[in-house]
Amino acid sequence: MKNNSIHKTNRILLVLCALVLLVILKVPMWRIDLNAPQYPEGLRLFIYPNHIGGNVEIVNGLNHYIGMKPLHTEDFFEFTILPVIIIAFAVLLLIAAFFKKKWMLTTVFVLFVVFGVVAMVDFWRWEYNYGHNLNPDAPIIVPGMAYQPPLIGFKQLLNFGAYSTPAIGGYLFIGVGVLLMAMNIAQYRITRKFRKVVYNKKPIPLATVLILSLTFFFQSCSSGPTAIVVGKDKCDFCKMPVSDNRFGAEIITDKGKIFKFDDGHCVLSFLHSPAFEKEKNYKIYFVNFSANHSLIPASTSMFLKSDELRSPMNGNVAAFNNADSLQVATNKYPGTRLDWNELNKP
Repeated sequence: MKNNSIHKTNRILLVLCALVLLVILKVPMWRIDLNAPQYPEGLRLFIYPNHIGGNVEIVNGLNHYIGMKPLHTEDFFEFTILPVIIIAFAVLLLIAAFFKKKWMLTTVFVLFVVFGVVAMVDFWRWEYNYGHNLNPDAPIIVPGMAYQPPLIGFKQLLNFGAYSTPAIGGYLFIGVGVLLMAMNIAQYRITRKFRKVVYNKKPIPLATVLILSLTFFFQSCSSGPTAIVVGKDKCDFCKMPVSDNRFGAEIITDKGKIFKFDDGHCVLSFLHSPAFEKEKNYKIYFVNFSANHSLIPASTSMFLKSDELRSPMNGNVAAFNNADSLQVATNKYPGTRLDWNELNKP
């Protein structure tokens, strides 16, 4: 293989990426989920490369009352050019695979990243305009209120919870970008110093680069616990400000929504409430009663229930990440030791 030629494995991956881009033309790239008490099944908008799908008419009817413009595919020039751009990228990938030039691989990757950034900025601009440019004669006007959905993640809009996440096409598009990055890293290698120290000047295997790149990507997209701030954060169940940093808890849904609580009683009540029963995938964390009061997974925590603890809402439950800390606390606050399954019994 010539020094300036694309490796055979990378050429195969380029063809695969081109085929994936063609699949994206037929599937939704982004989705916005709207949840409210009057719509227990939720409302969904799906953004395809060439149109808007989902519960468009219902959402337009609701938007009329708050002064937002109706959503119509023909109002967005992006739906005209986006399929063309996706097809153009597929063609460029095939050209790079055919001519085997490394500079073509790098050029396509750079263009792909630039397009991704421009697309997200344009999407934010679209959401901003629709959420802020409201009809002044709308039936419902809330002074100072804007209805811009989140670019990604969760946002509360009046009584609606709005979740904005990539759909299957979006994840495929991101996957193509990650593969292109991995191919460039494998093709041009990592710096000479890194190769000398870690890999003894040997080329880094393509499989290793792919695994490391994909691992980094998925780790960067995962949602982890965020610190509970005493006096600032409010409990999502009792609505009281968090007053004690030893008893808090947190629930994180798979869509990135974070619920914070000031007491074990509140998080357990919230878990079994009708408002949360539709959630299927989530993680629960409790504040570690000892040490620096970091958040620890409920599933691996040990709990002490004692009336002597006197937590803010009388749940009187403390969490610990090891048996030694639990024993020290039990000596001071006599009570019952529990695991998560015992604590979470209805």
